Amino acid sequence: MATPTAPEAPPQQSSLRRVVTASMAGTVVEWYEFFLFATAATLVFNLIMFPPSDDPYTPIIQAFLTYAVGFIARPLGGIVFGHFGDKYGRKKLLQVAIILVGVATFLMGCLPTFDQIGYWAVGLLIFLRFAQGFAVGGEWGGGVLLVAEHSPDRSRGFWASWPQAAVPVGNLLATIVLLVLNSTLSPEAFLSWGWRIGFWLSVIIVAIGYYIRTRITDAPIFTEAKEEEEIEGARYGVLEVIKRYPRGVITAMGLRFAENIMYYLVVTFSITYLRVFLEMDVSAILTWLVIAHVVHMLVITPVGALADRIGRRPVYFIGAVLAAGWGFVAFPMFDTREPVIIILAICLGLIIHAFMYAPQPAIMAEMFPTRMRYSGVSLGYQVTSIVAGSLAPIIATALLQQYLTWLPVAIYLAIAACVTLVAVISMRETKGISLYSIDRADRERMIDQRDAARAAV
Repeated sequence: MATPTAPEAPPQQSSLRRVVTASMAGTVVEWYEFFLFATAATLVFNLIMFPPSDDPYTPIIQAFLTYAVGFIARPLGGIVFGHFGDKYGRKKLLQVAIILVGVATFLMGCLPTFDQIGYWAVGLLIFLRFAQGFAVGGEWGGGVLLVAEHSPDRSRGFWASWPQAAVPVGNLLATIVLLVLNSTLSPEAFLSWGWRIGFWLSVIIVAIGYYIRTRITDAPIFTEAKEEEEIEGARYGVLEVIKRYPRGVITAMGLRFAENIMYYLVVTFSITYLRVFLEMDVSAILTWLVIAHVVHMLVITPVGALADRIGRRPVYFIGAVLAAGWGFVAFPMFDTREPVIIILAICLGLIIHAFMYAPQPAIMAEMFPTRMRYSGVSLGYQVTSIVAGSLAPIIATALLQQYLTWLPVAIYLAIAACVTLVAVISMRETKGISLYSIDRADRERMIDQRDAARAAV
């Protein structure tokens, strides 16, 4: 058995910042492309990729169904990337992920429309969306772990929240691109070819992100864990995570549930509500979202630092409680049709979301040992997206179509928040814990189980 490794000295700030930059660069790319699809599903794909309908909500729901395909693919991507990421390292798999999502997104900009090739357009869109979701499913776990495993124990919440802050940056870029195109082109030109430019621009962002990721290395704790695995024959992968740490997986899913639903109600369904139900101007809506994404980006890292000071559980608890009430406050604010009030409602939603989103990487990284951390984090985070974020815009749009009021949507979010509150209450507080101590406890547990099995024989 390998001798337990003592905790490493705190990393140099310059090295840590380089890792954070590399993780954020890839995250910006992935989420620029992922959110570009989300916005295009509401503004473009519902009009050109599906058969026309007299009901304005039907093609939107159809577009959101293709949008949901990406969420269905994300757990599969998380499982595959998590398995090989635990085997070969976080860096290598992150490079694969960024190339895959870039190719899929570029090809989306080349797709013919429903009028040109009929249902083949729908099929190709679904295929590319699946590939995009598969890549994003592997991206998140590797990106946040790259930072979390390099971070000092006392400030892991702060440093690991930086990749989370890159998500609104990616969304911000996507929104700005579509806003500029929508504002400078005629509606006919935008629907005909203008929307494609946003997808083609991904090539530039992918090249920059890929280059930055070639300049970093995996954390020492990962390298040492791999050496010990070779000596001790320790296992890794999804099945091992489910077998050894089922509580961690279930808790991670519960924490993710309301956060994921709320995010897509705020940034995706709100577009539908404002544009279709309230018949407001598209450019104005996109402008409001730009402001909200900036606020979201600025709030995430301070909340991550707060989780280092007062603990992960209190911060997450605040977010879940406030999420339960957001819909009952925000939709009446939308109904005023006053831009300032609408902006405040959207910003409020994303600030509340940050209280759940910012501490997630640290919390989930502290649930699993290094040998299976990529698999465990990806499984807990991505599987939930199938029943949470992927369905949230569909369920909300269907509720709005059926009842013609926002109240059922607000109730839907409140129920989701209750699920997450149960997970928060049941989770362990891990503020300041050493990742080496988690590995040590895992190693001792594994040895005890081996000894017990041999004694039984």
